[in-house]
Amino acid sequence: MVNTTTTTGLIGVVLLARHGDRTGYYQDPLTYNSTQAYITPLGEQQEFELGSFLRNIYLNPDSPSFIQNISTDVVNIDQLTVRADAGGGNVILNSAYSLLQGLYPSTTKSEMTLANGTTVLPPLGGYQYIPVESLEYWQSPSLTSWIDCEYFQYHLNRTYASSAFINMSTTAAPFLTALKPYLGGVSNNFTNMWNIYDHVNVQYTYNKTYYETLPPTFLQQARYYADWLQSNVFTDSAQNSIGQISIRTLLPEVFWALGNMTKTSNKVKMNIQEIDYKPFISLFNVTNATVTDPEIAGIVNYASVVAFELSQNSQGQNEVSMKFKNGTQDSQFRQLKMFGNTSITLDSFIEQLFWTTVNSTNNWCFSCNQTVDRGCSVFNYSNDPFLYGA
Repeated sequence: MVNTTTTTGLIGVVLLARHGDRTGYYQDPLTYNSTQAYITPLGEQQEFELGSFLRNIYLNPDSPSFIQNISTDVVNIDQLTVRADAGGGNVILNSAYSLLQGLYPSTTKSEMTLANGTTVLPPLGGYQYIPVESLEYWQSPSLTSWIDCEYFQYHLNRTYASSAFINMSTTAAPFLTALKPYLGGVSNNFTNMWNIYDHVNVQYTYNKTYYETLPPTFLQQARYYADWLQSNVFTDSAQNSIGQISIRTLLPEVFWALGNMTKTSNKVKMNIQEIDYKPFISLFNVTNATVTDPEIAGIVNYASVVAFELSQNSQGQNEVSMKFKNGTQDSQFRQLKMFGNTSITLDSFIEQLFWTTVNSTNNWCFSCNQTVDRGCSVFNYSNDPFLYGA
């Protein structure tokens, strides 16, 4: 489909943003449960720069992607919805705050005059306090749907037993043997490739001795194998398979936000979801974006962002376009294709993916074969044929 968007600007945008640089953390390769991690000053700066970039794209009246009628300098909190995963330390939640500092920076325009004539400016030169909904692990599986999902753990076991995994493990074995002296106590088993790469990356970034002694290409090789493994863990053979669970629980929020933006009563112009890297991998797979852009497969960089831009074409139809910026590596958005098209109607976008979604905790419990954790114990499973063989 040819993009027929008019030049009147955007109706709104939904943004999926990855957190910034963080301290090291461990993910259990058998469950992908993880330890806590905390954002670093580098990560805060990455997110601030991302916010500044988004400000120039969407809040600049001279930009072709300017959002119609959005407040440009002083935030109108009715026009902005922000949600962040609050688990695993502060890295994702604080990334959202850092991004917002760049999106709506401090301004003297935020001052106000009291009834007695006194002028008051918010602290830090007019810092703008923007609400962020922090989603705890126990509240909803929407942003962390792979955790405690039994069927996802079955998927992991199948992945590790596959011929593709075994062959790649054999290929990587000489490298992992050579890398072992640089891993400290981290296992060099190929199933642990995510933790191997994370250890090497964190040490290479913050340990001067490590930076000076790690052999050339070792970091790049670790990233290559980690990308391969994560691409296999967080994708699957069918759009509605359990390997795609990380995006299947997030898509309902995307659909809901875009749909609301088309209503005349709606005030929200921008919806931001601050998340981990996993949903990006699944998203690019279920939309077939990696068919035309195979280099985007794998782990997205820190402070990466996907934008679902909503506009109206010359026929009056609401259209969605998907763009991607891979962290600080990219200076601009790249246009991605969904199902072979640079833009598709909102109705078509929803129609092609809605059937894959998991849109409630109840549905997640059934989809994951979970009957106890994450609020699943309150539901009735007596009619579930998979549990009781009916």
